[in-house]
Amino acid sequence: MAKKENYEEMLTKLQDILNNLESDELNLEDSMKSYEEGVKLVNKIYKTLNSYEGKISIIKQEKEVEFSESDGDK
Repeated sequence: MAKKENYEEMLTKLQDILNNLESDELNLEDSMKSYEEGVKLVNKIYKTLNSYEGKISIIKQEKEVEFSESDGDK
């Protein structure tokens, strides 16, 4: 079973892909493969960030409810 990459690992991998593409050392076919891999990675990063954003929203809403309920106790 493949290990799920974390956000930082994905960013590092994307930076490596960008560095390779900018180096002009790849032929056209390898450049296209790297570009495709980079696009897939960007999509995974975007999904990860959306997931984190959703979790933060839920936590924030829970804390707002706790604060407003405790304010009524005064």
